[in-house]
Amino acid sequence: MLQGYTYPLSPRGEANLASAPPWNYAGDIVGVEFWTDPAAAEATLPEGLSPDPESSGRVVALFVDWQFSGQNNEYLDPVRSQYREFMVLVDARWKDQPVSWCPYIYVDNDLALARGWVQGFPKKLGAVAQTRVFAAPGSASPTLAAGGRFGASLSAAGRLLAEARVTLRQPAGDPAGLLRPTVNLRHFPRLAVGEYDKPAVHELVMAEFLDQRIADLWTGSAELGLFAAPGEELADLAPVRTGTGFRASMSYTVTGVRRLEA
Repeated sequence: MLQGYTYPLSPRGEANLASAPPWNYAGDIVGVEFWTDPAAAEATLPEGLSPDPESSGRVVALFVDWQFSGQNNEYLDPVRSQYREFMVLVDARWKDQPVSWCPYIYVDNDLALARGWVQGFPKKLGAVAQTRVFAAPGSASPTLAAGGRFGASLSAAGRLLAEARVTLRQPAGDPAGLLRPTVNLRHFPRLAVGEYDKPAVHELVMAEFLDQRIADLWTGSAELGLFAAPGEELADLAPVRTGTGFRASMSYTVTGVRRLEA
């Protein structure tokens, strides 16, 4: 019997891209809060979500330098467990609950792409980079202190799609005002003539991040550009103004998602 959690299934079950949860993550984030045209933000929302009337057009862009581990100390194999990611999270409402919706997300690791699709994150391949902090002080590393400066970028298919700059101003203890619970759409199409518009799976889910911890959160000023490219719609969310920039570290565990009923 073939074994595995995701493709490819195999005799020993070791060839699959993503093994079964739990999935554990730790990462450093460079983020920018911004506002786009409310109509552009609303156009990305799936059925079941509505614009948030209190923050219509608000979006958060996240550049993340991740390290992953499952149940077998996978972080000891850094070429497979480390990856970089970019996403945008649009403010929305599910019923009366403020949530965020992820219309676009890019990653540079196929294992992370597979885990993302299972969770409903619409991941595409891209190249993501951000300024890192190192414990040994020096001119090549910013510090987590007022005046610390961070850069980040996203490209895909050889084209620049996003670029950010963040300058830290002060530490912040509570991230609640920056990040909301995330809603995704698990969508797997049907491959049958006459049924292309009848997906095998099409369901809204709430991402569940267990034991979530945020450390070393600093906020400050920010700049962000989103750039047009063939085959991309990210730039349709181009900022009309930016808000808070931030840098933080985060960890959490994923064991499942919660299906949202209409």
